Amino acid sequence: MNSNKPTAYNNRLGLKGWVYAGRYTFERYLYLGHRLSGMGLIAYMVLHIIETANRMRGVEAWQGLMALFASWPFKIIEYLLFAAAVFHAMNGVRLLMTELGFFLGKPKEPVYPYSSSVMRHRPLTYIIMALAGLLIILGGSSLFFP
Repeated sequence: MNSNKPTAYNNRLGLKGWVYAGRYTFERYLYLGHRLSGMGLIAYMVLHIIETANRMRGVEAWQGLMALFASWPFKIIEYLLFAAAVFHAMNGVRLLMTELGFFLGKPKEPVYPYSSSVMRHRPLTYIIMALAGLLIILGGSSLFFP
């Protein structure tokens, strides 16, 4: 049964294959974080609509829900939501600048082995992510220490 016929690769890794980080570069981790933060923000949007619809149940139900949201676990969740939104926005700016060709440099002769432009974008990546980290820290300070 040893034939040279190509067979289809069957990926049975499931979720592990989706987040596997064996040889990922920094940009690949940012892609994964962008994907996860985007799905978290979509989930928040749905839950926010449900929470706002709770207003129709009356003043007592609304005030009870707002008292629950003022508790510490929800403050932490609110901070994580803020961090996800900042990361997603700043990474989106980085992706937009990359796609528009900023920091790409002059074109090089296509000689094998071909050079990648990733290293020319890497300083932009570090600057944008440092700025995102600073914004996340400053936002957390105003959330936890009013």
